[in-house]
Amino acid sequence: MDFYLDTADINQIKEIDKWGILRGVTTNPSIIAKTGRDYQDAVSEVLAIMGNRHVSVETLKDDADIIVEQGKKYREWGNNVVVKVATTEEGLKALSQLRKLGIPTNATLIFSLNQGILAAEAGANYISPFVGRLDDIGSDGIGLVEDCVNYVEENGLDCKIISASLRSPQHLEESAKVGAHIATCPYSLLQKALKHPLNDLGLKAFLDDWEEAKRKLKK
Repeated sequence: MDFYLDTADINQIKEIDKWGILRGVTTNPSIIAKTGRDYQDAVSEVLAIMGNRHVSVETLKDDADIIVEQGKKYREWGNNVVVKVATTEEGLKALSQLRKLGIPTNATLIFSLNQGILAAEAGANYISPFVGRLDDIGSDGIGLVEDCVNYVEENGLDCKIISASLRSPQHLEESAKVGAHIATCPYSLLQKALKHPLNDLGLKAFLDDWEEAKRKLKK
């Protein structure tokens, strides 16, 4: 399972990139708005850091023609741009057209298997089931990820599943268990996923033993 970072915060991207696990970044207008920066400027800086790794950039209108034009424009910003499209009727039209143009797409806001199937069949290269938002209303977000994985793999579709809207380390573990191809995570979640109380105890014991060994060697 590949790890993507769900952010537009340059410092967060640079930090996680040092871990050696980062394979892509997902952004959206809400995330970029929180930075207070111009949309293109913010995205361009992310693209420069990521090199040839994927960066999902979301379109800003629910109109197929405008989505396609925005998608073309985004690809001019960088060959690693994946055009992020909301899964609506207009979005499906745009996914199909962008596929024909050879522009990779990420169908976002997937809340049901039906939506996932339609987006995949329309030509999306990636589809993003929203785990946390579904769990918030009592639905099974991880179950939807698993269903989408099974559908694209059983039907041989050129489409990968991005487990999105992850809220906890458990979501990350469960995404891996059900075969998600990618998990996109907020910075805070990756920090939590790395930590375990036994790590601190084990590290302290190791360092204490080492200091004791050094003291004995000096005697």
